[in-house]
Amino acid sequence: MKDLKSKVVYITGGTKGIGLGVAKTLLDAGMRVAISGRSNTSVEEGIKSLDSNRAFGIVSDVCTIEDEVNAVKKVVEKWGQLDIVLANAGVGNFAPIDEMTDEQWHQMIDTNLNGVFHTLKASVEELKKTKGYYMTLASLAGTNFFASGAGYNASKFGVVGFTQAAMLDLRKYDIKVTTIMPGSVATHFNNHVPDDSDAWKIQPEDIGQLVLDLLKMHPRTLPSKIEVRPTRPDKK
Repeated sequence: MKDLKSKVVYITGGTKGIGLGVAKTLLDAGMRVAISGRSNTSVEEGIKSLDSNRAFGIVSDVCTIEDEVNAVKKVVEKWGQLDIVLANAGVGNFAPIDEMTDEQWHQMIDTNLNGVFHTLKASVEELKKTKGYYMTLASLAGTNFFASGAGYNASKFGVVGFTQAAMLDLRKYDIKVTTIMPGSVATHFNNHVPDDSDAWKIQPEDIGQLVLDLLKMHPRTLPSKIEVRPTRPDKK
């Protein structure tokens, strides 16, 4: 993408963790960034660490298409365009399938999988106008299954398949589509509290740098699916 400083970005689940790390990186590169979260409290907390002149927060639940349509509308009303979308919002409930509740299953499918559809559906017409970029935050769990991960695996396998098919549908409009599949990242995901023992993990700002590198690639080149891991495994 040319002239990144003119670009407008929308990041779901952008109030903490990977989403907030990406937001900070793209703001440092001169872009304007909108982040969303499910509650006023989370949005207010997340926006504190961002430049209020070039960032703002929106309360939106990706499980609801109406919320995402409203979020995109607010971004365009504020800045007149939408160039880049990162569908990052996600949840994880890990339990053997015989112990997983119906509520846990649907929370993951609704947020992780339905959410990326809602976000794309809400933003695709704006991305057509700007020949923009749509990215999803999947996981290595989108190709690697594991015990107690049936629901999470199902949602992330779905995200990978959805994003790759959407890439084929949308490239005729010069919209780039990529799914990013991280391994272990030092975030609060699944109620984890990051500390010094997480130094071996990928950091949120590393994903931010990856997103920035993707945006700088030549228009003719599209890395449609990216797996990213810590350089070395945990030695504990």
